[in-house]
Amino acid sequence: MKQLLEDIKTGQFRQAYLLYGQEAYLRSQYRDRLKNAMTQEGDTMNFSSFQGKDINPAQIIDLAETMPFFAERRVILIQDSGWFKKGGEALADYLKSPAPTAFFIFAEAEIDKRSRLFKAVKETGCAVEFSTQDETTLKRWILGRIKKENKTISQAGLELFLQKTGSDMENIDRELEKLFCYTLPKDAITEADIEAVCTQQMSGKIFDMIEAVAAGKQQEALQLYYDLLALKEPPMRILFLIGRQFSLLVQVKELRAKGYDNRRIGEKTGLHGFIAGKYVSQSSRFEMSVLKEALADCVKTDEAVKNGRMNDRLGVEMLIVRYSGISGK
Repeated sequence: MKQLLEDIKTGQFRQAYLLYGQEAYLRSQYRDRLKNAMTQEGDTMNFSSFQGKDINPAQIIDLAETMPFFAERRVILIQDSGWFKKGGEALADYLKSPAPTAFFIFAEAEIDKRSRLFKAVKETGCAVEFSTQDETTLKRWILGRIKKENKTISQAGLELFLQKTGSDMENIDRELEKLFCYTLPKDAITEADIEAVCTQQMSGKIFDMIEAVAAGKQQEALQLYYDLLALKEPPMRILFLIGRQFSLLVQVKELRAKGYDNRRIGEKTGLHGFIAGKYVSQSSRFEMSVLKEALADCVKTDEAVKNGRMNDRLGVEMLIVRYSGISGK
């Protein structure tokens, strides 16, 4: 990252940049900063953009060999090509001796560091990973955005907001914009404001559903399920997320039994600290045997639906009914 920022600041660019990782918001932000620094505004003659897995490498190389039109460089942006996992060999060879006026920006969610193209970019230019940000970084970023709008938020409000949005920065950005518009005449963002306008992520709704199951609130759990169906969520996707939830609860309960605190549990399961504590609390509502049985039933239901022995909607409903009220400490 330091090298990328230095290159943008000085205007001394390398011939290839790879921006990769699961944090799409940061990836796109730095993609645009790099592109804007390397090209003149509105210059469509010397900037080309390609996206997807059907890009022809030979076409890219031909374009790279074409002299720029009254400009220092020709900039080629390639996104989501999959070439850093398979198929990038021709471009990897080209990058060993590219045209001096050809500059590449690659943006990919997933890469294989063993690929020839990755190694070629590392040798020729710069590769920067944008991974999911930790809790502290996210909070600092959100508070910075809120301060810029001359607003304030309480610690409890910040926690609630993150519980609603999850850790995806693109989603956080969208929800912040909604909040800023909703609280335009106000100085402070309250928990009531967040409840009023922020959309809870699917994983949060599944968490609430399992929480209702754990508390024996069968009607509430079923209503949450029906709400998801009304939002056109496929029953099999809901089933997958229920299974994932029970799997996480098994892991959390096992780690808690070994004496791990919430922070360490979060690190080992990939849950942010502000969420890990809630999972610890939820897991305590179930016996381990019940969690493992529920996880096995999710697998059985999935198989039964796929084999045509059970209706998908009914299968998930039966799971919810079965485990409502049978949790124990």
